[in-house]
Amino acid sequence: MTTLLATRIRDALRNVIDPELGYNVVDLGFIYDIAVEEGGVVRITMTTTTPGCPAAGYLREGVANSAWGVPDVEFVDVRVTFEPAWRPDMMTAQARHDLGFAASH
Repeated sequence: MTTLLATRIRDALRNVIDPELGYNVVDLGFIYDIAVEEGGVVRITMTTTTPGCPAAGYLREGVANSAWGVPDVEFVDVRVTFEPAWRPDMMTAQARHDLGFAASH
């Protein structure tokens, strides 16, 4: 069930849109990890484009609220990290294409 729950959470996080890029945090590569523990405890590790990102609080709150909305989630902890630093090649190919980033090699 933990893998299924993590998948449902990842799907819910696609509703969190970065206000500057206009794209969801999953396809942007901002979600580094979704760990599901016993009792519906969820720990999400995420990042933003830069440490000084003005939308960091908004995105963190959106990720937490979206995860809370998934059935069977009992507790959510969201940690923002900048290790490793976010890079455009962390985006899905579709996001890179839609946002005009050159393909990674």
